[in-house]
Amino acid sequence: MKLYSLTLSGHAHRARLFLSLVGQPYETVEVDFAGGQNRSPDFLAINPFGQVPVLDDDGTIVPDSNAILVYLAKKLGRSDWLPEDAAGAARVQRWLSVAAGPIAFGPCAARLVTLFGASFDAGEVIARAHKILALIDGELSSRDWLAADRPTIADVALYSYIAAAPEGNVDLEAYENVRAWLARIEALPGFVSLPASPVGLNATGASA
Repeated sequence: MKLYSLTLSGHAHRARLFLSLVGQPYETVEVDFAGGQNRSPDFLAINPFGQVPVLDDDGTIVPDSNAILVYLAKKLGRSDWLPEDAAGAARVQRWLSVAAGPIAFGPCAARLVTLFGASFDAGEVIARAHKILALIDGELSSRDWLAADRPTIADVALYSYIAAAPEGNVDLEAYENVRAWLARIEALPGFVSLPASPVGLNATGASA
Protein backbone atom coordinates (compact mmCIF):
# COMPACT_ATOMS: atom_id res chain seq x y z
CA MET A 1 0.00 0.00 0.00
CA LYS A 2 1.11 3.56 -0.76
CA LEU A 3 -0.24 6.60 1.11
CA TYR A 4 -0.01 10.06 -0.39
CA SER A 5 0.25 12.30 2.64
CA LEU A 6 1.19 15.65 4.15
CA THR A 7 2.88 15.41 7.55
CA LEU A 8 0.96 18.29 9.15
CA SER A 9 -2.45 17.29 7.76
CA GLY A 10 -4.84 15.94 10.37
CA HIS A 11 -6.78 14.18 7.63
CA ALA A 12 -3.63 12.37 6.50
CA HIS A 13 -2.80 11.59 10.12
CA ARG A 14 -6.09 9.71 10.46
CA ALA A 15 -4.96 7.31 7.76
CA ARG A 16 -1.40 6.99 9.12
CA LEU A 17 -2.73 6.39 12.62
CA PHE A 18 -5.10 3.62 11.56
CA LEU A 19 -2.51 1.93 9.36
CA SER A 20 -0.19 1.88 12.37
CA LEU A 21 -2.86 0.72 14.83
CA VAL A 22 -3.66 -2.31 12.66
CA GLY A 23 0.00 -3.01 11.84
CA GLN A 24 -0.41 -2.60 8.09
CA PRO A 25 2.87 -1.89 6.26
CA TYR A 26 2.74 0.96 3.76
CA GLU A 27 4.89 3.43 1.88
CA THR A 28 4.47 7.15 2.48
CA VAL A 29 4.61 9.61 -0.42
CA GLU A 30 4.86 13.17 0.91
CA VAL A 31 2.97 15.56 -1.37
CA ASP A 32 4.62 18.96 -1.89
CA PHE A 33 1.71 21.34 -1.41
CA ALA A 34 3.96 24.41 -1.25
CA GLY A 35 5.34 23.48 -4.65
CA GLY A 36 1.88 22.83 -6.08
CA GLN A 37 2.29 19.08 -6.51
CA ASN A 38 -1.30 18.55 -5.39
CA ARG A 39 -2.44 20.56 -8.42
CA SER A 40 -0.28 18.66 -10.91
CA PRO A 41 -1.99 16.57 -13.61
CA ASP A 42 -0.52 13.38 -12.19
CA PHE A 43 -1.91 14.00 -8.71
CA LEU A 44 -5.28 15.28 -9.95
CA ALA A 45 -5.58 12.04 -11.90
CA ILE A 46 -5.77 10.13 -8.60
CA ASN A 47 -7.74 12.78 -6.69
CA PRO A 48 -9.42 15.55 -8.70
CA PHE A 49 -10.02 17.43 -5.43
CA GLY A 50 -6.26 17.89 -5.04
CA GLN A 51 -6.35 16.75 -1.42
CA VAL A 52 -4.55 14.26 0.79
CA PRO A 53 -4.64 11.57 1.90
CA VAL A 54 -4.97 9.19 -1.02
CA LEU A 55 -4.41 5.46 -0.62
CA ASP A 56 -3.10 3.40 -3.52
CA ASP A 57 -3.63 -0.28 -2.76
CA ASP A 58 -1.95 -1.99 -5.71
CA GLY A 59 -3.92 0.12 -8.17
CA THR A 60 -7.11 0.55 -6.16
CA ILE A 61 -7.22 4.29 -5.50
CA VAL A 62 -9.04 5.52 -2.40
CA PRO A 63 -9.13 9.29 -1.77
CA ASP A 64 -10.56 10.86 1.43
CA SER A 65 -9.48 10.06 4.97
CA ASN A 66 -12.78 8.62 6.18
CA ALA A 67 -13.17 6.52 3.03
CA ILE A 68 -9.66 5.18 3.62
CA LEU A 69 -10.57 4.16 7.18
CA VAL A 70 -13.61 2.27 5.93
CA TYR A 71 -11.67 0.69 3.07
CA LEU A 72 -8.87 -0.51 5.31
CA ALA A 73 -11.20 -1.92 7.94
CA LYS A 74 -13.13 -3.82 5.26
CA LYS A 75 -10.11 -4.90 3.24
CA LEU A 76 -8.26 -6.17 6.30
CA GLY A 77 -11.32 -7.82 7.82
CA ARG A 78 -11.12 -5.67 10.94
CA SER A 79 -14.71 -5.86 12.18
CA ASP A 80 -13.34 -4.97 15.61
CA TRP A 81 -12.73 -1.48 14.20
CA LEU A 82 -15.83 -1.30 11.97
CA PRO A 83 -18.80 -3.37 13.17
CA GLU A 84 -20.58 -5.53 10.62
CA ASP A 85 -24.04 -5.31 12.23
CA ALA A 86 -26.37 -2.57 10.99
CA ALA A 87 -26.69 -0.71 14.28
CA GLY A 88 -22.96 -0.82 14.98
CA ALA A 89 -22.04 0.36 11.50
CA ALA A 90 -24.57 3.19 11.78
CA ARG A 91 -23.10 4.34 15.09
CA VAL A 92 -19.68 4.56 13.46
CA GLN A 93 -21.06 6.37 10.41
CA ARG A 94 -22.69 8.96 12.65
CA TRP A 95 -19.27 9.94 13.97
CA LEU A 96 -17.61 9.85 10.54
CA SER A 97 -20.20 12.45 9.55
CA VAL A 98 -19.25 14.51 12.61
CA ALA A 99 -15.59 14.29 11.55
CA ALA A 100 -16.49 15.57 8.07
CA GLY A 101 -18.83 18.27 9.41
CA PRO A 102 -18.52 19.92 12.84
CA ILE A 103 -14.92 18.80 13.36
CA ALA A 104 -13.85 20.03 9.92
CA PHE A 105 -15.60 23.38 10.37
CA GLY A 106 -14.60 23.74 14.04
CA PRO A 107 -11.23 22.63 15.42
CA CYS A 108 -9.82 21.78 11.99
CA ALA A 109 -10.73 25.20 10.57
CA ALA A 110 -9.37 26.97 13.67
CA ARG A 111 -6.03 25.20 13.22
CA LEU A 112 -5.97 26.12 9.52
CA VAL A 113 -6.12 29.79 10.55
CA THR A 114 -3.07 29.68 12.82
CA LEU A 115 -1.01 27.09 10.96
CA PHE A 116 -1.69 27.91 7.31
CA GLY A 117 -3.21 31.41 7.42
CA ALA A 118 -6.66 30.32 6.23
CA SER A 119 -9.19 33.15 5.88
CA PHE A 120 -11.86 31.77 8.23
CA ASP A 121 -13.30 34.00 10.95
CA ALA A 122 -11.24 32.81 13.93
CA GLY A 123 -13.86 33.64 16.54
CA GLU A 124 -16.57 31.85 14.61
CA VAL A 125 -14.66 28.61 14.05
CA ILE A 126 -13.36 28.55 17.63
CA ALA A 127 -16.93 28.90 18.87
CA ARG A 128 -17.96 26.02 16.61
CA ALA A 129 -15.11 23.97 18.01
CA HIS A 130 -16.23 24.52 21.59
CA LYS A 131 -19.81 23.65 20.69
CA ILE A 132 -18.91 20.24 19.25
CA LEU A 133 -16.34 19.55 21.99
CA ALA A 134 -18.96 20.16 24.67
CA LEU A 135 -21.29 17.74 22.91
CA ILE A 136 -18.59 15.08 22.60
CA ASP A 137 -17.57 15.58 26.22
CA GLY A 138 -21.16 14.86 27.23
CA GLU A 139 -21.30 11.78 25.04
CA LEU A 140 -18.12 10.46 26.67
CA SER A 141 -19.43 11.00 30.20
CA SER A 142 -20.91 7.51 30.27
CA ARG A 143 -18.55 5.53 28.05
CA ASP A 144 -14.90 5.24 27.07
CA TRP A 145 -15.28 5.15 23.28
CA LEU A 146 -17.53 6.95 20.82
CA ALA A 147 -19.33 4.19 18.94
CA ALA A 148 -18.80 0.90 20.79
CA ASP A 149 -17.36 -0.67 23.93
CA ARG A 150 -13.95 -0.59 22.21
CA PRO A 151 -12.10 1.80 19.90
CA THR A 152 -13.41 1.97 16.32
CA ILE A 153 -12.56 4.02 13.26
CA ALA A 154 -14.97 6.62 14.69
CA ASP A 155 -12.42 7.38 17.39
CA VAL A 156 -9.60 7.47 14.84
CA ALA A 157 -11.55 9.88 12.62
CA LEU A 158 -12.09 12.40 15.42
CA TYR A 159 -8.78 12.08 17.23
CA SER A 160 -6.35 14.12 15.11
CA TYR A 161 -8.07 17.50 14.98
CA ILE A 162 -9.31 17.31 18.56
CA ALA A 163 -5.83 16.48 19.84
CA ALA A 164 -4.45 19.38 17.79
CA ALA A 165 -7.23 21.81 18.75
CA PRO A 166 -4.95 23.93 20.97
CA GLU A 167 -2.94 24.78 17.86
CA GLY A 168 -6.06 26.63 16.71
CA ASN A 169 -6.50 28.46 20.03
CA VAL A 170 -9.12 25.97 21.20
CA ASP A 171 -8.48 25.16 24.86
CA LEU A 172 -9.32 21.60 25.91
CA GLU A 173 -9.03 22.25 29.65
CA ALA A 174 -12.81 22.30 30.25
CA TYR A 175 -13.36 18.93 28.56
CA GLU A 176 -12.24 16.34 31.08
CA ASN A 177 -13.91 13.40 29.33
CA VAL A 178 -12.46 14.39 25.96
CA ARG A 179 -8.96 14.66 27.43
CA ALA A 180 -9.30 11.22 29.06
CA TRP A 181 -10.47 9.80 25.71
CA LEU A 182 -7.47 11.31 23.93
CA ALA A 183 -5.21 9.65 26.49
CA ARG A 184 -6.89 6.28 25.91
CA ILE A 185 -6.24 6.53 22.18
CA GLU A 186 -2.64 7.55 22.78
CA ALA A 187 -2.17 4.47 24.96
CA LEU A 188 -3.24 2.07 22.19
CA PRO A 189 -0.52 -0.22 20.80
CA GLY A 190 0.72 1.21 17.51
CA PHE A 191 -0.32 4.79 18.24
CA VAL A 192 1.54 7.45 16.26
CA SER A 193 1.18 11.15 16.99
CA LEU A 194 0.45 14.10 14.73
CA PRO A 195 3.56 16.32 14.87
CA ALA A 196 2.92 19.34 17.07
CA SER A 197 3.30 22.88 15.77
CA PRO A 198 4.19 25.92 17.91
CA VAL A 199 1.09 27.94 17.03
CA GLY A 200 -2.07 28.92 18.88
CA LEU A 201 -1.99 27.88 22.51
CA ASN A 202 1.17 25.91 21.74
CA ALA A 203 3.04 29.06 20.77
CA THR A 204 6.07 30.00 22.87
CA GLY A 205 4.94 31.80 25.99
CA ALA A 206 1.25 30.92 25.56
CA SER A 207 -0.64 29.05 28.22
CA ALA A 208 -1.74 25.53 27.33
